[in-house]
Amino acid sequence: MQQPQQLHSQPISSIASRRAVAFAHLDEANLGWFHVRAVLVAGVGFFTDSYDMFVISQALPMIYQVYYGSQYIQGEFPSEISNSNGSSLAKTPQNVRLDFVSAHPNGVHVDAWLKASTNWGNLVGQVGFGYLGDRLGRKRIYGVELVIMCVCTIGSALSSSLAQGFSMLVVLGLWRFCLGIGIGGDYPVSCVITAEFANVRYRGTMIAAVFAMQGIGILTGAIAYVATLAVFKPLVQADYKNLDYVWRITLGIGLIPALFAIYFRLTVPETPRFTADVMGATQTALNDIDQILIVNNIGTVTTSWGNETALEFANKPVEKVSFFADFKAYFGQRKNFKILFATSYCWFALDVAWYGLAINQSTVLSLINFNGPSKMAVNVTTGNNTQLQYLTPPIDIWDFFHQTALGNVIISMAGTVPGYWFTVALIERMGRKPIQIMGFAVITACLGFMAVFWNTLSQQQVPFLIIFTIAQFFFQFGPNATTFVIPGEVFPTRFRSTGHGISAASGKFGAILGIQAVGPYFASNAVAVLGVFSVIMFSGLVATFWLPETAGRSLEEISREDSVGGSSRRSGVGFSATNEVLLVQDDVDWALVQ
Repeated sequence: MQQPQQLHSQPISSIASRRAVAFAHLDEANLGWFHVRAVLVAGVGFFTDSYDMFVISQALPMIYQVYYGSQYIQGEFPSEISNSNGSSLAKTPQNVRLDFVSAHPNGVHVDAWLKASTNWGNLVGQVGFGYLGDRLGRKRIYGVELVIMCVCTIGSALSSSLAQGFSMLVVLGLWRFCLGIGIGGDYPVSCVITAEFANVRYRGTMIAAVFAMQGIGILTGAIAYVATLAVFKPLVQADYKNLDYVWRITLGIGLIPALFAIYFRLTVPETPRFTADVMGATQTALNDIDQILIVNNIGTVTTSWGNETALEFANKPVEKVSFFADFKAYFGQRKNFKILFATSYCWFALDVAWYGLAINQSTVLSLINFNGPSKMAVNVTTGNNTQLQYLTPPIDIWDFFHQTALGNVIISMAGTVPGYWFTVALIERMGRKPIQIMGFAVITACLGFMAVFWNTLSQQQVPFLIIFTIAQFFFQFGPNATTFVIPGEVFPTRFRSTGHGISAASGKFGAILGIQAVGPYFASNAVAVLGVFSVIMFSGLVATFWLPETAGRSLEEISREDSVGGSSRRSGVGFSATNEVLLVQDDVDWALVQ
């Protein structure tokens, strides 16, 4: 055993050696209970994220129907399609679906803003929480994003008009924006925590499993609408205004998993990599690794440590280095900036099409006959003139929304959910880059094919559904999963959360463009929109070649963190070699490997 006085002569090499051995054991640990806990805690949050994100697309038509139906639905059905006795039937929100986009003076942009408001919040949350994750630590902010989500979910579900100028839609949009901040904050922190606790062999599988909960959340949202509508069927069929209960309850259900996950997130220990590489508290990091390896083998998913870092580091002098100066110096190097640009652009390209198509689900549902009855060809007589018109017959408004919910369940089951889990199963065997390249290539081909043959496909249900399902499958068994995984692996510890946050925010910027700038024109010019999406997907494929393959390599090897803590320069909490010597002297008998 080395004596304290011997450590003074070569403190850094001793610490580097112990750190390397400890990280090696973390990287080589068998998949165990602590890993399961990390995936479950992060995954439940991500399930909530996706549920809250995508459930709004089915809520908005109900909101429009309840709050604007009586204002915009007027007139009568022609006697030729309304009654067998030839009398006319009045149009009401009970028998006509409101086309809010067409009826409202600025409907297309109001609708797009409400759908994109969460993504605007995501952008803020991803950059903000990504930065805070590197400055304050993963543990100190983990769980805060869920608290934000809980508050804003309640606010969204209870939205109402407040005053002149603050209509129901304005208030809902504001709550959704704030909700998006919490959801966005979950992206970098959950990914980075999972990556830094994972072993090398299953790191990609673990991160992909966390992200795969997005598919389960999307599916659960659709099922929740089916179930809630079933409960309220008699009430809705008697009065369409009871749809107000349906969308509020369904939005509120998202609160349940978030509440469940908050405690576990608040008790997650700091990652040893952040503790050692950013805080400089190497001894605490080594002790935490020892605890993790113990927990991994005793069959529990709870932990009771996590305050040692604060106690150890308190009252010790530190030498702070400007985070922004260090960030600029690191990413000012072309090789490092190229990786950040590639992770950001690939996510941007993906989300332009992914979200652009997601908000136009109604078009897809119409093509597979799950968006209400088709228009009928009717000879309408006015005075002495008879004219052929294509008119939508009266509907049961409950049946319409029930059909829509079932259609979303079918779409989720057909390609979306399976694609995520194919990634989980194969990401370590195939590697991240091959999956991402394959996904971009197949999506490019599918969207390009649909653009060229849209006039034919839009009239043929089965061929369209096959191609659309293939595209949805390879979105998930492709870049939608890998653009989340790769940024959590390729950056050094001190910038890992920020780098992931910037990449994710770039994706949400693409989502905003897809939803607000391109998506609204899908119905009127599908060929052009699909063509644009196809070209953007191809550009994402090209950018993927700038990324390194991360499978089978440690985080330190990927990011080239070769020196103590990955760099001679420290940012965040602070670091000094003196502190390291003091930490070593606190417990010179430490030994992880006997």
